[in-house]
Amino acid sequence: MTVICEVGPRDGLQNEKDVLPPARRAELVNRLAAAGLPRVEAVSFVSAERVPQMAGPEEVVDAIERRDGTVYAGLALNEQGYDRLRAAGLDEVRFAVAATESFSKRNANASVEEAVAAAESVLAHAREDGVRSTATISVAFGCPFEGRVDPDKVAELAERLGAADEVVLADTIGVATPNQVKTLVGRAGAAGFHGHNTRNTGFANAYAALEGGATTLDSSIGGLGGCPFAPRATGNVATEDLVYMLEGDGVETGVDLDALIAISQWLEGVLGRPLEGQLYRAGRFPSE
Repeated sequence: MTVICEVGPRDGLQNEKDVLPPARRAELVNRLAAAGLPRVEAVSFVSAERVPQMAGPEEVVDAIERRDGTVYAGLALNEQGYDRLRAAGLDEVRFAVAATESFSKRNANASVEEAVAAAESVLAHAREDGVRSTATISVAFGCPFEGRVDPDKVAELAERLGAADEVVLADTIGVATPNQVKTLVGRAGAAGFHGHNTRNTGFANAYAALEGGATTLDSSIGGLGGCPFAPRATGNVATEDLVYMLEGDGVETGVDLDALIAISQWLEGVLGRPLEGQLYRAGRFPSE
């Protein structure tokens, strides 16, 4: 079975111009968990000044109605963020390290070496505390400031972050193509792939990641997303569209597709605009 990690409440909403209150963000998390998603990235413990859309993570967590079988995760970029995540009682810490110096400076205000050192510290604490960990290598295929990324650099970072329970390769700005994804996922031994659909290759790339050996795919309800620090980056692959593709090909996800469609329809009303996903508007086939 392929594990779908839903990143909409964090990676999706962080790029919206409107800031949703913590109670509404928690409602989104609750709806996603009720749809059977096994992992939900619920919040981000980063500076509210830099990313105001993610303010009040503790309030969000307090309003979540925990469900058995769902792993609730949060993003932390340093020990202070991890301490807040641990105090909030989340199940998993997700830590991102950029593959290039330019993106690392803009996204984490740290060099790559500084980010790796912070990641190693957080991963060690998570292991001691019994908290699950995921290390994501962002801009693994291309950087908006430095162009193509050397695969050797990505493979080296994946090895250095091997203390994590899972390493994920992220096509943060949506420049990768399927063969590139399949090859690098296999070479790095990555368990997961995080794709953006900026150039309409996101779904093909997700499938290629599975062929390369990945078992986990990140996605965002309705195709929400982007990155505040990456010019012209657009949304993640839409969760409902991804599940439709996978299950149509016989790849089990254990997720309720009708519930996902209903969430995107609801979220369209919350945000007051059409979402990037296709399935929630077109409907499943055959219709039931």
